[in-house]
Amino acid sequence: MPRVLGVIPARLASTRLPRKVLRSIAGKPMLAWVFEAAKACPQLDQLVVATDSDEVADLCHRSGWPVQLTSPDLASGTDRVHAVSQLIDAEIYVNIQGDEPLLMPRHLTALLRPFDNPSVEVSTLKVRCTADNIANPNAVKVVTASDGRALYFSRATIPYDRDNSAPQYWKHIGLYAYRKAVLQRFPTLPASVLEQTERLEQLRFLENGIGVYVEPTEYDTIGVDTEDDLKRVESMLLR
Repeated sequence: MPRVLGVIPARLASTRLPRKVLRSIAGKPMLAWVFEAAKACPQLDQLVVATDSDEVADLCHRSGWPVQLTSPDLASGTDRVHAVSQLIDAEIYVNIQGDEPLLMPRHLTALLRPFDNPSVEVSTLKVRCTADNIANPNAVKVVTASDGRALYFSRATIPYDRDNSAPQYWKHIGLYAYRKAVLQRFPTLPASVLEQTERLEQLRFLENGIGVYVEPTEYDTIGVDTEDDLKRVESMLLR
């Protein structure tokens, strides 16, 4: 396995749930749950938090976590990972969302599996979509080719079940890994029409002809965006 760097983008100024990466869940900050799970993944050679906040950086210093301050003007987590790549060299960079407190090391192991194929440039994850999420626009769906390459990501229900054949729906999990060369290209690519329409940054890769390979996992996560999400995650972690 090439040298792998895990990066946890941790922006403090989230819009729907302000300061969410510092919110307490079952007795510790959300960011602590994410960092500790990522740290336990044996495939990561190094792990760093990327933040635009002195307050988040202070938490990292107190906890003994490597941290890198990045510009508050960066538009996405991928842009924040790219900024770190200018400072820390690696062959593969893993984008580990700071609002995924149900993260497990096995998620990252699965995410890195496609890189056994040297032609893979970007990977992400999918999990079987539950019935209540099939029509939920906050649960992003993905359809893939037979080799695992993503055909499309959408907030809409895809594929459309015209004949009531009950297809398998897949929910996208927003973790990514990139080879360095394609990560360097990302900020130079214009924000795509589909990306802006769906508000899904991974569509920029697809619209520019860059394959995204999607690895299945059995384990769902909950990206925390609301107070209700926070309560659901806390109840699960306290079981």
